[in-house]
Amino acid sequence: MKKNVLIPLFLLLTTALSAENGGGENVVRSEHYEITIMNPGETTGPILARELEARFAFYNRIFHFDTRPLELPLKVRLFSDQKPYNDYVASRLGSYRPGAVYLHYNRQEMRELVINRGSRDEEAMLPSQIFIQFLRGFIPNPPAWLREGFTIYFNNLRFKGSTGESGDSLVYEENLDWLEAVKRLGRNGPSPKDILQAGPQENDQNFQICSWALVSFFLNSGNSGYSRALYEIFMTLSRDAGVENNNAEVMRRISLWTDLGTMSTDYYAYINSRKTFIEFMEDGRRAYGSKIPGSAAAAFRNALALQPENHAPHYYLGLLAFESKDHDGADKYYQSALRYGADEALVSYARGINAVAAGKTDDAVRFLEQAGAVSPSLYKARTDELIRQIHQGMIGK
Repeated sequence: MKKNVLIPLFLLLTTALSAENGGGENVVRSEHYEITIMNPGETTGPILARELEARFAFYNRIFHFDTRPLELPLKVRLFSDQKPYNDYVASRLGSYRPGAVYLHYNRQEMRELVINRGSRDEEAMLPSQIFIQFLRGFIPNPPAWLREGFTIYFNNLRFKGSTGESGDSLVYEENLDWLEAVKRLGRNGPSPKDILQAGPQENDQNFQICSWALVSFFLNSGNSGYSRALYEIFMTLSRDAGVENNNAEVMRRISLWTDLGTMSTDYYAYINSRKTFIEFMEDGRRAYGSKIPGSAAAAFRNALALQPENHAPHYYLGLLAFESKDHDGADKYYQSALRYGADEALVSYARGINAVAAGKTDDAVRFLEQAGAVSPSLYKARTDELIRQIHQGMIGK
């Protein structure tokens, strides 16, 4: 199963800001990008450069593209006003694209990612467009499944920027949003062969989500033959070939490792074996309620691997640690649950009970008082009684 990661970023970038063309535009340059800032007051160019480089490095840990063929930097045009952005995009596409759009041309120097900074659509659109620019910077005419599948695969990769480079981080959570839909399609959806041979303009939603499923299968099936075939595909795709020729190379490379019939069987078995975050949480709660702590812990850890910043698995793992008398471990899980948005009163109460069991009465009183103060209607009577018993030496010794 693909692990999810929180990666601190200590990127040494060249982000010198300089005027260009005498028109009030500024340019931010980094190792692989050149950002033209269209609004003189826009100050987020250096942060954007760090985000772009961080994502570039993350993608290339999978693709391992040779960066030397990038004769020109990947170009970005940054707007912070709606109308100039709309006008610029419409002048090139003939229509409007919200938030961000990558404009691809045969001439490399004309290609650029255009961003409407601060718009309500930027957050939703920008990650996919950054990836498409990266991919087409190396393979201008990639197979449709590779383009669509990896766009979804990377969609939950989030950048957390800070005022200084040392505080930047990337958080990746495997994107399983479409897993249930792919399962429902089953063999009625596009087959692996259909996906691999699709033409360049395939935009059907079923094709897109099944492309993601195929990418996930190649990367996470546990069969080294499939992952090796995928990495060899990356190495053999041509910068100069069209989609049809690149598709033919994909099929040739896969045939060296497996036949399509076997691969299709393995693909459907893999998809049906995968579970979502919600499914793992439901399994964990059932096991917890049935007093099967080992199964409950395994399910909650699987849920945590999919969504490391969701408070629920942290909280339940805290309960399990408490029941196994690992009081320090329980408190660490409870603190994580609180950090990621769990109910403060609930967690404070749990920490109070845990501290009582650990014999830390001062901490117990503090946590219980906090629970009662945050939600008096639910906890005040209970916490007051527990605190009375602690002071009288009835519990916590």
